Amino acid sequence: MDYLENYKKMISLRGLTDHTMTSYCTYVTAYLDFVANTLHVQPSEVGYPDIIRFLDSLKEERGLSDRTINCAISQIRFFTMYVLHKPWDPTQVPMRRFDTYLPYVPSQDETRQFISTMTDIKQKAMVALMYSSGLRIGEVCRLRYEDIQRRNMRIHIAHGKNRSDRYALLSSAALDILTQYWFTCGRPTGWLFPKQTDPSRPIDTFFLSRHIRRHEEELGWPRRLTCHSFRHYVESF
Repeated sequence: MDYLENYKKMISLRGLTDHTMTSYCTYVTAYLDFVANTLHVQPSEVGYPDIIRFLDSLKEERGLSDRTINCAISQIRFFTMYVLHKPWDPTQVPMRRFDTYLPYVPSQDETRQFISTMTDIKQKAMVALMYSSGLRIGEVCRLRYEDIQRRNMRIHIAHGKNRSDRYALLSSAALDILTQYWFTCGRPTGWLFPKQTDPSRPIDTFFLSRHIRRHEEELGWPRRLTCHSFRHYVESF
């Protein structure tokens, strides 16, 4: 029995995106490797002490956070219930408690300075959309030309979080930057931000994350910003 393929088949029935499906396989893959090469048993023979032993190995050998350990627990629970068809007892493998921290949120002046000093128009347009419209980085990367509704000054977000569609406001300042980008960068009519090496695919999310860190260094700012930082204060700048 190919346990991993059966797991993939079961999570695909939930209608998850390819990116989410890949994420959901991360720790189950490591778990099945642990079961086969460390425990030398079949997954159906694994007990709760063995699962805890695997989770402890993630903590000690990989240094994973308690939040990440909880992701691994969720994946193993799904595997146990929907692939092995065995009940899951949450009292045997409790979820970890973890500290939560407020992310750094730049001020309006800091954000405007950050965007206005960006010299690459593509990066500038992407950050402007995140900030003015409250978009997630994945939503910005997957925008298509027809999603920008200039007449209504809004953006159509297709299959956002929880696979739901919605509309976001489009500010005139963000539209001006976006229009400049469109004319400068080949007037894309498919993906609004296509991947440079393969225009049939949207740009990768790490593209902008990398350049945000680089621009912080150029400004002499401490490294505090992430793509998500710009969503915490939506401002039609």
